[in-house]
Amino acid sequence: MKVTAAMSVAALALAGCGTSTDKTPAAGGSTTTAASGMKIGMAYDVGGRGDQSFNDAAAAGLDKAKAELGIVPKEATAVNGEPESAREERLLQLIDAGYKSVIAVGFAYAPSVKKVAAANPDVKFALIDSTDATGANIENLTFAENEGSFLVGAAAALKSKTGNIGFIGGVNVDLIKKFEAGYVMGAKTVNPAIKVQVKYLTQPPDFSGFGDPAKGKIAAAGMYQQGADVVYAAAGGSGGGVFQAAAAAGKMAIGVDSDQALTAPADVKSVIITSMIKKVDVATFDFIKAMTEGKFTAGNKVYDLKAGGVGYSTTGGQMDDIKAKLDAYKQQIIDGKIVVPTKP
Repeated sequence: MKVTAAMSVAALALAGCGTSTDKTPAAGGSTTTAASGMKIGMAYDVGGRGDQSFNDAAAAGLDKAKAELGIVPKEATAVNGEPESAREERLLQLIDAGYKSVIAVGFAYAPSVKKVAAANPDVKFALIDSTDATGANIENLTFAENEGSFLVGAAAALKSKTGNIGFIGGVNVDLIKKFEAGYVMGAKTVNPAIKVQVKYLTQPPDFSGFGDPAKGKIAAAGMYQQGADVVYAAAGGSGGGVFQAAAAAGKMAIGVDSDQALTAPADVKSVIITSMIKKVDVATFDFIKAMTEGKFTAGNKVYDLKAGGVGYSTTGGQMDDIKAKLDAYKQQIIDGKIVVPTKP
């Protein structure tokens, strides 16, 4: 009964969200219709819009495409704990509604995209964060999270006064281990003796670690109590709890995916010294723009430091005193002088 209810909620959310296929104001005051505007479907991972992280970054790319390209979007969001069949159904509902270009946000969609794409060769898919599903109608949009995480790991070590920092991953999967690997290497490049506490909030198939601020707060509070003074949260919406713990302890935190100092509540903004920027918005917009131009290309497209796909934020000015050092590391990575691992 719970599964049926979750799927019903997901179906209702799909039917009720997104842009109507009737006339809709577009950029410049003109209108676009389903007949003239390209229909783009987007299936979010758990948390959806409002997670102030990964999903919101994808949404920003979609919003930009709507404003600048006049596309007609429809959105749907995963429900925590849902079965794989619910993800498949979400993709199929978009296709049945006439959306022949679909963006699946997150590696958790890989099995569903693999199955649905094979059964619908006329539909073009963008799969973010995974190459586990490939095909002639699938473009894989991936990122060098390890490279961006190296830079914020270096920043953490440079800012730490205790020589003790933390890493919180949302779910213990290979993708998030890339964040951990880069963060630890960056920190130890600055200070080989630094202590790095590591904790994952959940284990697959439980993906609630990407959307549970309470779990993030408890984990971070424990790290601060154990001597950490900087904690990096690669945990999606759970990062909000990490920021709360940092504020309560008078310590520092590092955000992820988007510039979280811009979107976090006012009472925690100051504790976010930087964020590892992952330009999901750029990748999303690039895919949509290519679709509107008839330039779809299957295969893996990697957004790394060299391509400007990852980086670190400087909002708040707390990186000003170490920016030159971080940029020097960045150039060494781009030049191949530093090779950042993808596994801890």
